[in-house]
Amino acid sequence: MTIHEKACAQTPRPFRVMFYNVENFFDVIDNPETDDDEFTPEGLRHWHYGRYYHKLRQISKVITAAGEWDTPAIVGLCEIENDSILDHLTKRTPLRRQEYKYLSAETNDPRGTRVALLYQRDRFRYLHHESHAIRFSRKKHKETRHILHVAGLIAPSDTLDLFVIHFPSRYGGEKESEKDRMDAATTLRSLADSIISRRQTTRLIIMGDFNDTPQNKSLKNILTRPKGLTNLFASRNDLQPPGTHKYQGRWSQLDQIIINDDLFDKDLTFRFLKGSALIFQPRFLFTNDKTWRGQRPFRTYHGYRYEGGFSDHLPIIADFIVGSFLPKEHSEN
Repeated sequence: MTIHEKACAQTPRPFRVMFYNVENFFDVIDNPETDDDEFTPEGLRHWHYGRYYHKLRQISKVITAAGEWDTPAIVGLCEIENDSILDHLTKRTPLRRQEYKYLSAETNDPRGTRVALLYQRDRFRYLHHESHAIRFSRKKHKETRHILHVAGLIAPSDTLDLFVIHFPSRYGGEKESEKDRMDAATTLRSLADSIISRRQTTRLIIMGDFNDTPQNKSLKNILTRPKGLTNLFASRNDLQPPGTHKYQGRWSQLDQIIINDDLFDKDLTFRFLKGSALIFQPRFLFTNDKTWRGQRPFRTYHGYRYEGGFSDHLPIIADFIVGSFLPKEHSEN
């Protein structure tokens, strides 16, 4: 082993968490129990194995690149149809060298999409997981994805709780659908409070596509209004582009990572690395926006036209310190 290899082996790695809405990641097989017909070879999008395997490679490329010198320890995903996609992603792409394990939630989404989690088993020792349905307050609500809760160990006695979410969409109008997202936030906050109340030391990370910005009621008035939880993207006026999703020329920060306030404590053995919450934005994730000018995310489909890109969302990342490790390029002061 060289001196460099010995140094790398002795240097702890930052614990990177990533979330990515991978936009309509379906297999090519028609599921008679869900509305996935357009994502089949005979469907409107002519979704065949060539395009499917290309998307696997594209998503693998993003996850690998987001790790910089190493792949993320945790990757939250949404708009995944089923576990077969996760199996292919972790075993039939360059990600197979990372030996990711995966979990997914149940779903009530009419199309069958769900949230999922990839984790490196040498850095996160799985304990248990649950799938939680959102408790809606009105009968006429949109069926949607379940909330995924995963608990695991990051040290012999240190439990990390992870939530992966995808709140109800804005389809039909932002205001008209707002109550459904507020109900989702209420359900999630209740789950988080339950964990905070029973853990002696809480290490809690929530990640997902909220279909709302930090200024909307679901996040500002419900999820983060009581003390205890902080949205890492709530006061970021320095982000460029100023959001993870672009619609009709306007960028919005729909994807968030939220943590419990204890993770800002410098004395904890697992804590947030100040300044590390970012939108991951390499050039290859963008293409020219010929309609609204500037650039937009390079998508798999633009409307019904196949582009062969990645997603209509940009991924987000945040780093955490394990033990006493603090990278030289960062400062907590």
